Amino acid sequence: MTERPYVLLSCAVSIDGYLDDATDKRLLLSNGEDLDRVDAVRATCDAVLVGANTIRRDNPRLLVRSQERRDQRTTAGRTSSPLKVTITERGAVDAGAAFFTSGEDGKVVYTSTPAHSAVAERLGAVADVVDAGEPFSFGRVLDDLAGRGVRRLMVEGGSTMHTQFLTHGLADELHLVIAPFFVGDSAAPRFVTDGQFPANSGNQARLLENRAIGDCILLRYGLSNRATD
Repeated sequence: MTERPYVLLSCAVSIDGYLDDATDKRLLLSNGEDLDRVDAVRATCDAVLVGANTIRRDNPRLLVRSQERRDQRTTAGRTSSPLKVTITERGAVDAGAAFFTSGEDGKVVYTSTPAHSAVAERLGAVADVVDAGEPFSFGRVLDDLAGRGVRRLMVEGGSTMHTQFLTHGLADELHLVIAPFFVGDSAAPRFVTDGQFPANSGNQARLLENRAIGDCILLRYGLSNRATD
């Protein structure tokens, strides 16, 4: 069997661990220098994954922004941006969202067996819709991506996706950027929700790097024995 992709989780949070506030306007938790760092990391990956709620809330394009990095990828025989991946139980995402309409690279939607037919009918014209089992299997998602040649997967949110990859022990590395302010609103989404995490007080993650990026801090953690300095 082909080895599963190396899974890198990436997010920015407030000092008190929130991904956003509870308003309709997107909260900026990073700065220009860090956004460029994220773009550079994205350019090294074969696929980038977000949950359906992130598509609904943020309408991300998930493309490599730097023309130089896009050119480097195409020169190396790769697509200009990574394969775009999402997970949805109901297919309640707009087929006209930027996730589907921006860029010429592939899109894959994973859903559960009971919802597969309905999601394929709704999104099959804009993406490859894949049955990930019943119950839904994140391991099956990674196996399918490996079969598509994905060796390095970047998970960019949101809270449910981070929680699932972490609690299932499927994450190899975490890039956590801390913004220099608090949100202080329990109605806002947090980085993760409740769960049994393999990285706990008795099995701590390894700190691979800590770096100031303006007033933000990057903490890079190794979560598996595949993560290296």
